Formats: sequence, C-alpha cells, structure tokens
Amino acid sequence: MTTAHILTLPGAMLKRGFWLYVWRVFAPKGEELLYVGRTGDNSSPHATAPYTRMGQHLSFSPSQNALRRHLLNRNIAAEDCHEFDLIAYGPLYDEVSKGDGMSRADLMAAHIPLRDLVGALEKVLAEELKASGYDVLNTVKWKHPHEALGWVSWPAAGFIDIELRCSS
Repeated sequence: MTTAHILTLPGAMLKRGFWLYVWRVFAPKGEELLYVGRTGDNSSPHATAPYTRMGQHLSFSPSQNALRRHLLNRNIAAEDCHEFDLIAYGPLYDEVSKGDGMSRADLMAAHIPLRDLVGALEKVLAEELKASGYDVLNTVKWKHPHEALGWVSWPAAGFIDIELRCSS
C-alpha cells in the first residue's frame, strides 16, 4: 500500500564525531530488539555522524549493514519491522581534525585512543542493557578492557535506558 511517512531528524545528528547509539527495533511479532553501536572507524581516521550510520545499517552493503544482518540472523526482514528508533548519544569527541600536512599515520595516531575509549564504552553500554533485561541483537567484542578505564557503571547507559523506557 502506498502511504506517506515522516522521519524527523535533529540537526545535531549530522555532526561528525565519536557517538554511541542504540537502535530500537519493533519486529513483526511485536518484540523489542536493540542493537548497540558507535561511530569512529577501525581502519581509517574518520568518525562519521549517526545519521550516516543510520542509512548504512539498513543498506544492502555487506560491509556496512550490521543491523540488517543481525535481523536476518533471527529470520526477520528489516522491511517487515514496524518501527526503528535511533537513540544517539554524543558527540563524545569531535572527529580528529585533518590539519595541514598531517599524514594518515598522524591522523590515525590521534584517532585510535578516542576510538578505543568509545569502543570500550560501547561494550559497557551493550553489557549494561543486556543486564537490564533488554534483548540486544549484537555482542560487542572489544579487546580494550573497560575496567582499566575506571568505568564501573557508565552514566549514558542509564540515560539511554531511561530514553528507551520513556519512549516505549
């Protein structure tokens, strides 16, 4: 059936940088599923906006569509889902500035510590949401220990939990 749809996007979600985000998916049978992610590439010195990742997650590009793949692993077609909510938190850090004369190696040297910190926070967020009883589609595998960073309970996990509960 042909119908009109509206997507409201806050302008701030266009800002490049290091963000954490949670997709909340209302699947065909009414189940609520979460996917936890972050911006900040592993292989390049780029940290894109949540808006950019939004389209990539639901695309058909195998190297970028992690949310679509996780849904398919549960035999759920993205197009059959009732609704997708994207809750983004950030930017925690700005994207590394591409100053004059900076080599790719220099950019990566500045990018990696931020990426590693945000990756560890992504893992904490996923773990805390799972521990709170949410059905999280993905397991965040991050080799950099978050305990060493002193994060016992990360405040944004509580913020996102409140956002999830209030907008249900």
